[in-house]
Amino acid sequence: MSTDPSFAAAGSAALTTTQGRTIIADAVVAKIAGIATREINGVYDVGGGTARVVGALRDRIPGARVNHSQGVAVEVGEKQAAIDIGIVAEYGVALHELAAGIRKNVITAVERMTGLEVTEVNITVYDVMLFDETETGVDGDVRPRVQ
Repeated sequence: MSTDPSFAAAGSAALTTTQGRTIIADAVVAKIAGIATREINGVYDVGGGTARVVGALRDRIPGARVNHSQGVAVEVGEKQAAIDIGIVAEYGVALHELAAGIRKNVITAVERMTGLEVTEVNITVYDVMLFDETETGVDGDVRPRVQ
């Protein structure tokens, strides 16, 4: 077993060898892409309305884990992956620059960690979060209002 850090960046050729084949599940790629998306400043949340509502409900359950792949859909082949991501952006951020930053970070993370070639990263901006307006939540806490 190799511990060389350059092994992960060896590319898709490392996924199929004479000694066997490595299959990377869609959920793994979606999780990596979701984490890489959340790392970018200007991303308020990941997912459209329904995914965010389910995520908010999950957050209220004690001991529940964060779903890092929320709002991310992937198609993984033997050597390539295509990724679709839905986000809510912070107000004031240049959306085209935000999308470019997300795209670069996701491609870098997925290719480095999996050896798959990322053919496309499609980004849908579902909403913009305004921080100067607030509304009271169901449990009485004050949170930013989504426009």
